Amino acid sequence: MMKVVLRSDVDGVGTAGAVVDVADGFARNHLIPRGLALRATDGTMAQAAAMARARAVRDSRERETAEQLVKQLVVDGVTIAARAGSGSHLYGSVTTHEIAEAIKARTGVDIDRRRLTIPAPIRTVGTHEVTAKPHSDVAFTFNLEVVALS
Repeated sequence: MMKVVLRSDVDGVGTAGAVVDVADGFARNHLIPRGLALRATDGTMAQAAAMARARAVRDSRERETAEQLVKQLVVDGVTIAARAGSGSHLYGSVTTHEIAEAIKARTGVDIDRRRLTIPAPIRTVGTHEVTAKPHSDVAFTFNLEVVALS
């Protein structure tokens, strides 16, 4: 077994800054050549501690931003105006990209569209539920109001 310091998140192994024991071949043939890990020495252990502290600070900031977003969106929701035909059917559909832009315009918080989930394509005027997961510990559902563009 070889002790390595992970430079980035590796599925099934650990997160950036973690000191882990992995098989020698896995470290020599996969992790180290691809720049995903460094062999654990005194210097790299100190670097790992610094990476862990920086990650903790960044994670706490992102969680705080996510919780503020929850407070703003759950109460009021988001409204999007889209072109609609007769019978309240939209020309096209409302995408997660458009929802993310509407959230940014309303709250100033930039959320990745891949962190938004809609149960089915939004193709009608009305109220729809959207699930957002802006942080690994924070997930919530808010109402999206789609109105016909006049």
